[in-house]
Amino acid sequence: MTTIEDYALLGDLHTAALLDTAEAGRWLLAPGAGGPCARRRYRGDTLVLESEWDTPEGTVRIIDFMPPRGQAPDIVRIVQGVSGAVPMVGELRLRFDYGQIIPWVRNVGGAIEAVAGPDSAWLRTPAPLEGRDNRTISEFTVRAGDTVPFVLTWAPSHLSRPKPVDADRALADTLDFWERCSERSTVTGRWRDDLQRSLIVLKALTYRPTGGIVAAATTKKTPTTGCGRCADHGATSRTPK
Repeated sequence: MTTIEDYALLGDLHTAALLDTAEAGRWLLAPGAGGPCARRRYRGDTLVLESEWDTPEGTVRIIDFMPPRGQAPDIVRIVQGVSGAVPMVGELRLRFDYGQIIPWVRNVGGAIEAVAGPDSAWLRTPAPLEGRDNRTISEFTVRAGDTVPFVLTWAPSHLSRPKPVDADRALADTLDFWERCSERSTVTGRWRDDLQRSLIVLKALTYRPTGGIVAAATTKKTPTTGCGRCADHGATSRTPK
């Protein structure tokens, strides 16, 4: 069963996303041979997540983040080849209205558009994409030194498509944003890293236009923490790793 420690938090100070382990994921991006992630960490004092897999074919890294809000909310995933040549697989299963609605999906100018009533999502990547059983599948090989970006963007369906996001530029901007936020902290001492990470999580749960902080980045998510009193908002009880 999934526990709070299995989740990682991404956010852009307007909304947030939780990354789960592979068995519960809805946007799988991992080596085709499977296997657990070997290393997972945030880069320094930021909300940019790095996950690495060691496989018989080589090592691959995936960088996940949400850039500071621009035109629309974006989730950026960058696949980096560290060594060897690793076959990769991506599986995106978009669902709207709390998972009840399967969107209408089509290819528009090389991007995938998924529409469900007032909502739309756009997936852009240079990797090959194909529809299969109400899923969007991507199969490719990443070699040492390769970089393969994926950008998923939400937008109201009645508006024109959102502007493309340059993944490398977005990564640099996101790192700069969180590093500047963290530089204002004066936390020191034995527990500095834990306290600093908690401050970053609280910042990520802040709604930037008003400064309000949400209780949790979940809706009725029930974690396994051994504490029955934490059923509804347990996501705030521990810092995601």
